[in-house]
Amino acid sequence: MEAEVIEAELVLPTYLSFKRVQMYEKYPKGQSRGRHWKHLKQILQAENYQNYPPDEPNYVNIESPPSMHPCKRLCDMTGYEAPYYDPRTNLRYAYAEVFKLV
Repeated sequence: MEAEVIEAELVLPTYLSFKRVQMYEKYPKGQSRGRHWKHLKQILQAENYQNYPPDEPNYVNIESPPSMHPCKRLCDMTGYEAPYYDPRTNLRYAYAEVFKLV
């Protein structure tokens, strides 16, 4: 077959859409194969956190100021936001049917 193609002097394209792309064609030597994730230690070393002020929260500093937003009131049974509260049992309820079950 190849001899017939050479004798006919046909010009064939270098890439045929129906053929599979080989890995060495897709990724030439020395090129990365995709995005790699950095580990936390690599991020910490690159950021030079020792130069930051101690009261600024970051990855290294676990102690941070408390949140200024009020905490969400969630239902103890369903996990939905709870507008109702029972002062005797200290339970929160999302709607009246949950209170009736208890």
